[in-house]
Amino acid sequence: MFWTSWAALLVVLLQCAACDKKAAPQPEGAKGAKTAPSAKEVTLAPVTELVVEQTIDISGTLDADEQVTVGAKMPGRLASIAVDLASPVTKDQVIAQLETRDYELRIEQAAAALAQSRAQLGLPQDGPDDELDIEGVAIVREALATFKEAQANQVRARSLAKEGLMSGMDLDAAEAAAVRAETAVQSAREEVRIRKAAVRQRRSELRMARQQLADAAVRSPIDGVVQARRASVGQFLVAGAPIADIVRVDPLRLRVAIPETEAAGVRAGQQVRVIVPGDSAVYAGTVARLAPAIDPQSRTLLVESDIKNPGHLRPGSLVTAQIVVTSKPAPSVPATAIVRFAGLAKVITVEDGKAKEKQVVTGKTAGDRVEIVSGIAVGESVVARPGSLQQGQPVHVVEGS
Repeated sequence: MFWTSWAALLVVLLQCAACDKKAAPQPEGAKGAKTAPSAKEVTLAPVTELVVEQTIDISGTLDADEQVTVGAKMPGRLASIAVDLASPVTKDQVIAQLETRDYELRIEQAAAALAQSRAQLGLPQDGPDDELDIEGVAIVREALATFKEAQANQVRARSLAKEGLMSGMDLDAAEAAAVRAETAVQSAREEVRIRKAAVRQRRSELRMARQQLADAAVRSPIDGVVQARRASVGQFLVAGAPIADIVRVDPLRLRVAIPETEAAGVRAGQQVRVIVPGDSAVYAGTVARLAPAIDPQSRTLLVESDIKNPGHLRPGSLVTAQIVVTSKPAPSVPATAIVRFAGLAKVITVEDGKAKEKQVVTGKTAGDRVEIVSGIAVGESVVARPGSLQQGQPVHVVEGS
């Protein structure tokens, strides 16, 4: 028992000595001593102003500015056609010609009829007829001479009847002859007016015949390009028969249907950008025309824009259009400065040599910069590439490369 108690006491003393050895302070600089964490080097990027656009992205179609089907105004056989598919044409250019012999003969016929009508009025073949002296026309002069003679006979008959040298029957005949002669004068004047109207009609027929001859040359009503040739030489064409389809391809007309929910912000004059599939260029235009009402079936608003054609754009192309509704300045930071975690976005600033997190709300991305809707203002600076930088971690700011 005695030896057992001493053994237990010795074990307790040895354990206490070991505890004192562990608790004793180690000398400064000894191996395994802990050191303060070093500051991380960071580069700051300024929060700058970025012009942010609110846009409507939609698909649309490029249509020709104008498209017409040129046809024959008069019937006839097609003598020649001067254009084919893709031929450029200018306004009033002759693109086809009908045979003209029939129209030339009609001009001769109308000219002869006019000359005949003028001769009936005693007019020369050429010259004005608007100031015709009706009283000087032959039939009127003849009727006036007959009337004067009848009036003289009437006066003599009345004188002889008073003296009893003429019977009542002869007096009545003289009175009737005078009335008929007066009526003949009026009829002659009316006949001259009718003949004068006939001259105007014949002159109009002559002008019409000449116009028909001119219309035998079919002309383009617009500047453009031939989309299709629809007639051949030797073919007999009725009035209105199509000869060629012509389209004006500069400018092109962009047509898009804007949903009703977005149409309220669209205004004439707003900027439009067009992207053609397979073409890296962006074509600019402006909103030129808006439909006055929403389509009740599709609930869309038809919007048109004129797009300058550099020469290779084609009508009928399906394109992507972007209408810039508004544009405003907003704070922005480099995309690399945004830290995202659990659906939240934050940036890191430096205050008193330590990292400080700021939660932000991001907006649109423009190139390598991101719009900041709220959380930070223009003029502040953020860590350009925070990586794994944590809140409160010491940092050392260095100049960017």
